[in-house]
Amino acid sequence: MAESAQTLDRGVRVLFALADAGRGRTVAELAGELDLARPVVYRLLATLEPYGLVRRGPDGSYRIGLAVVDLARRVQPLLREAALPTLRALAEQVGATAHLTVADGGEALAVAVAEPSWTDLHVAYRVGSRHRLDQGAGGRAILLDQTAEARWVASAGELQAGAYGVAAPVLDVPGLEASVGVVALAPLLPDEVGPRVVAAAAEIASRLR
Repeated sequence: MAESAQTLDRGVRVLFALADAGRGRTVAELAGELDLARPVVYRLLATLEPYGLVRRGPDGSYRIGLAVVDLARRVQPLLREAALPTLRALAEQVGATAHLTVADGGEALAVAVAEPSWTDLHVAYRVGSRHRLDQGAGGRAILLDQTAEARWVASAGELQAGAYGVAAPVLDVPGLEASVGVVALAPLLPDEVGPRVVAAAAEIASRLR
């Protein structure tokens, strides 16, 4: 059992190393980075390749496989299920559309959305909406330096003219880069809304751990 757990741990480390690389990695490079023997790395890659989790290029280097994308898609419903109760409560409190946004490559992807029930007008924010990570409060919150004093970010008109947003990162959930935010058609008071968004992000993080 201990040997199986060790093999699984090494396989996961290989996947994360390939995912973080952004380019093909050779067996030698992976072995050096992970402090593993080359035959061990080769066996791990040979096991992962038939499942599509890694792929070997014409030059012999390895990259993350497309099966990982399919796994990520299957995770999204689980994220929505965990986030929606908190997002609904946040939307009602603030009177603005609340959303959970995750990093997907260089883009921000909305995976869960809740709209307030009592406002006359609110932003219609669609699940599956994408935008650049460095635009909008939801994207920039994911990029927020965790050592910075600011615990949330605010935006005005970055994605849509007349739309205002406040968002905070979801912290300490391994493998997840995400934010929780609200967006409205009227200016938001960051000092009032920010702490509520931070609290919602912390609540969702606790559900996902």
